[in-house]
Amino acid sequence: MKVLYKFLLLCLSMELFFVLNLLLGTVKIPLEAIVGILLGDESQSDIWYNIVWSSRVPQALTATVAGAGLAVSGLQMQTVFRNPLAGPSVLGISNGASLGVAFVVLLSGSIGGKALSRLGYLGDAAMSVAAIVGALAVMALILYVAQKVEGDVTLLIIGVMIGYLATAIIGVLKFFSPEEDVKAYVVWGLGSFARVSGDQMTLFVLLMTGLLPLSMLLSKTMNLLLLGDHYASNLGLNLKRARLLVISCSGVLVAIVTAYCGPIMFIGLAVPHLCRALFQKSDHRILMPATMLTGASLALVCNLVARMPGFEGALPVNSVTALVGAPIIASVLFSRKKNIN
Repeated sequence: MKVLYKFLLLCLSMELFFVLNLLLGTVKIPLEAIVGILLGDESQSDIWYNIVWSSRVPQALTATVAGAGLAVSGLQMQTVFRNPLAGPSVLGISNGASLGVAFVVLLSGSIGGKALSRLGYLGDAAMSVAAIVGALAVMALILYVAQKVEGDVTLLIIGVMIGYLATAIIGVLKFFSPEEDVKAYVVWGLGSFARVSGDQMTLFVLLMTGLLPLSMLLSKTMNLLLLGDHYASNLGLNLKRARLLVISCSGVLVAIVTAYCGPIMFIGLAVPHLCRALFQKSDHRILMPATMLTGASLALVCNLVARMPGFEGALPVNSVTALVGAPIIASVLFSRKKNIN
């Protein structure tokens, strides 16, 4: 029964933070006006209508599904490698996305004569496509290597080396690129839930809402992986196939989120630890939905902080996720250790 109450609390907190994302911002809009706008009341102010539907709703939806996806991806990586420091970026997939964007953004000015950052929506679409291509290319390489090598540690080291290689290539591209292109790339790398809108937001939300329930099907497989290789094999689990499935699911989630929102990785590292401390469980049938809800809530909180009144524009989401999440996770882990002692 306690588990049910905790899930109810997580659901209520996610709904609360979602509403606050619609309600709070630099422009003050009354709650009744927001409700009217969402219900299609045409008597409301056009300015308020555009703010709600063009900015706040897309940001809130993007933060919700992106946070859930990153949290699930982090849980999957930590389970496969049985490493508490593993996260969505551990295999270099996010670095592959960054490399794809770097090739498009940093080379566009010198080859085409016009910076991609000046092309508006066309430039944003090109960056999204480049990020997906780069991430999926690295993921395909990782999956190929996973079939050739034995042991999780070797695969983990190869993934880290791929990440370092991608970072090195990006550094070289930055050195030879115009200042304007470098700035555009750095801004993309800071992460944002605000750059997804319109048809892009619809496609992103549909993709994530389709993938997240499918990831739940791997809960039993992940429970078996926790038991150790020998015990899982004795129970009939095909270890190589199971690892490939979990890594593929995690990689696709990271690729899509990074393509649309930038490399926002802290949520994927921190949320699984928070859920384990909250539920005191290792059963992934509980942890998977818990990480989805917690990741969505934390992402909504970070988006709320990033565009708090008083800041000109919006703070980088990457910075906000660490500033908000790190103290929370540290306090939870310390209190958990104190209770054990």
